[in-house]
Amino acid sequence: TGISLLIQLLRMNFIEPFVVNLIHVRAANLPPFVGTPWCAPIKVKHGDVSCRTPRGEHYRNVMGTRCKIRCKQGYESQSSEVVCMASKHWSSNYACREIRCPKLNMPANGGYKCSDGSYFNSRCEFFCSPGFTLKGQKTATCQHSKQWSAGVPTCVDMDPPKIKCPNVKDKWAEPGKVTARVTWDTPEGVDTADGILTDVILKGKAPKSDFPEGLHKMSYTVFDRAGNKGSCRFTVRVRVRRCSELFPPDNGYMKCDSDRDNYGATCNFKCTGGYELQGSAARVCQYGLTWSGADTNCAPMNINVGVRTAAALLDQFYEKRRLLIISAPTAANHNYRFQMTNLQHAQCGLDLRHVTVIELVGTYPAQIGRIRHTLLPPLLSLQLRLLLQIPQRSFQMVLVDKQGTDKQRYPFPITAAELFTTIDTFPLRKDEMVLQQEAGQTCQS
Repeated sequence: TGISLLIQLLRMNFIEPFVVNLIHVRAANLPPFVGTPWCAPIKVKHGDVSCRTPRGEHYRNVMGTRCKIRCKQGYESQSSEVVCMASKHWSSNYACREIRCPKLNMPANGGYKCSDGSYFNSRCEFFCSPGFTLKGQKTATCQHSKQWSAGVPTCVDMDPPKIKCPNVKDKWAEPGKVTARVTWDTPEGVDTADGILTDVILKGKAPKSDFPEGLHKMSYTVFDRAGNKGSCRFTVRVRVRRCSELFPPDNGYMKCDSDRDNYGATCNFKCTGGYELQGSAARVCQYGLTWSGADTNCAPMNINVGVRTAAALLDQFYEKRRLLIISAPTAANHNYRFQMTNLQHAQCGLDLRHVTVIELVGTYPAQIGRIRHTLLPPLLSLQLRLLLQIPQRSFQMVLVDKQGTDKQRYPFPITAAELFTTIDTFPLRKDEMVLQQEAGQTCQS
């Protein structure tokens, strides 16, 4: 063969015998120095090894030996199998090293504690700083895959801040007022997390404000940086000392300042034209919640028809009533009958305008004078016609104002609406209208 020929040629050139022996070994497919250890013996801590050599277990650690590495749970090797190389080194590192997970990040506003650092099977428990709540898994374990069983949780500020509202006592209004100034110190909120508050909002009137009578519901709301809010509520009660309610007298007016019946309020009284005031013209609500003075009434005018002159009769109406004097020669006079019929339906309008009607019917000595149901003596009726220059033998009306002035004369009947329009233009009447409107005195005329 080719190899035999090669050997013969080598012998002829005097090749060293050990080289010839090496060629014989290669030709027989045998490893060189087959019985001689080549790589360092394998010792695996935290695991075990099984090797397979080219010529059986008797020849261990020789070149070409293959060893399988098995590590205990929690450990790992760089390679699961190594080979003894011609360099007398194993093909890779075979040591069993403890499995280790990546280092955990520290959660913001919190932390963690681990049983064995980042090594296999280490159990880490997460916690949050006071005022923060854990969101996510509370624990994480390092697994064989070098991954943690759960991600790092977050610490969230979910606790609302706290605020304590002031304790405000009831306030009494001062005399002549129905409000009270209420003061308190603005409360400060407390945050259990980072201690930072973003806003404090008051719902209701601000301190050092004037509060009206009654119960006022108030609240403070405080917010932290996470948007959590805390609230508290309190009330402000303002009390007003009040007397019993007063009412305007019949046929009169009442005008009060302040709030009509509160402590310090003053009420003034007036009677309508034709009525006279009896009692106190002004009354004050006192601290003991009683009214000063005596009860007020408006009594009808006492018209004295027994006076001797017409001027004395008219003086009784001065600054109290207006007069509408209707004169006719007979009760059958057409104008007189028409006028009286028209006015009978307007009695409310006449009273509202403080008008007293005086009738003069007939001629002296048979004439009759009348103020509603009260008859005038014939001589007094005649004097009244003479004083006001009213003819006896024809129809005529004279309108006299509260100052005794002859304001208007009518030689023919007029409607109540026309009469009222004229009276409502009087300056004094305009003031009366305002007063009556405030008192609610109205009627359809």
